[in-house]
Amino acid sequence: MSMLRTVLVAALAATEVAASCAYGTHLMPRAEEGEVPVNTFGYSGTIGPASWHLLNTTTNGACATGTNQSPIDMTAGTFTEVPGSDLAVTLPDFAEGATFENLGTTVEIVGEGGTMTLASKNQTFEFQQFHFHLPSEHLDNGTSMAMEMHMVFSSADAQIAVMGVYLDINNAAAAAAPAAAATKRQAGKNTKHTQARSNSERSGKCSGSRASNSQVLEVIDVDDAKASATPAEVASEMLETVFSSVGDISNPGTATKTPAFAMSGLVAMLSETTFQSYSGSLTTPPCSEGVNWFVATDTLSVTLDTYKAARSVIGHNARFAQNAPGQENVLSLSAAGMSSLGSAKH
Repeated sequence: MSMLRTVLVAALAATEVAASCAYGTHLMPRAEEGEVPVNTFGYSGTIGPASWHLLNTTTNGACATGTNQSPIDMTAGTFTEVPGSDLAVTLPDFAEGATFENLGTTVEIVGEGGTMTLASKNQTFEFQQFHFHLPSEHLDNGTSMAMEMHMVFSSADAQIAVMGVYLDINNAAAAAAPAAAATKRQAGKNTKHTQARSNSERSGKCSGSRASNSQVLEVIDVDDAKASATPAEVASEMLETVFSSVGDISNPGTATKTPAFAMSGLVAMLSETTFQSYSGSLTTPPCSEGVNWFVATDTLSVTLDTYKAARSVIGHNARFAQNAPGQENVLSLSAAGMSSLGSAKH
């Protein structure tokens, strides 16, 4: 896309702003091994979203003038539905762990292989990284979720696609104990997005040293329980593994190695869900447009303790919701309103 190629040249020339959502793509090539860049934009005050266009007027103009900006409130009419079966996704399993970085404005896992192919366009994107926003950047029909994971892909023809997945908080006490973790969670359903959980819970009882003939004992095998877990449950456990290392990168510019984890559960979940798709932008400077967005309608979850640990490192890093695709930029509207107000006073 010509617009993205134009932004690419400008972005490479500007070193003072690194875009989290674009990091690892053609817009922001990954730094040399061992180097973790720290972003200079932020989410409050003079470096916050309302001022991103002023941080670099050459590259960040779209943040204030673009008419297809992200994130948005996912309401009827702002997106089209795409079944997960239309997106062929492969993601790597990190048998030796993954590099986990703190960019100052988010924490991200560095990608190592993986693709997403959009069947309707016969277009393939390569997996670059996934990172997190807290709270969610997209709104679920007006509702903010606890967190949002962005999986960033880029294509050979300089296009970017991002898959967004909401993260909710799972307060189940069972998540704290290994034996209870093997027991399937009680059924739960978000009013707007489905958090895939089990409808049934296995239990075993034993009275005394021996069971009477009338008693039926059920032995819960941890491996069997894991095998029967839903893809969303498996993917949520993967997130617990990833965030178990978040305390090791509490300082911007640091990196660590996570324990081993597999992405297979997430891939299975993505193949079964439905996506809300629209053409938007990066949610960080330079706010480049032409980004293919796919926001999943199924959610994952993290425990409350994990959420608190992530929040202590990430803080608040969500851009405010933009106008619906095609509508005037919210900052442009605000500037016009202030101008009119000033004229009226004179």
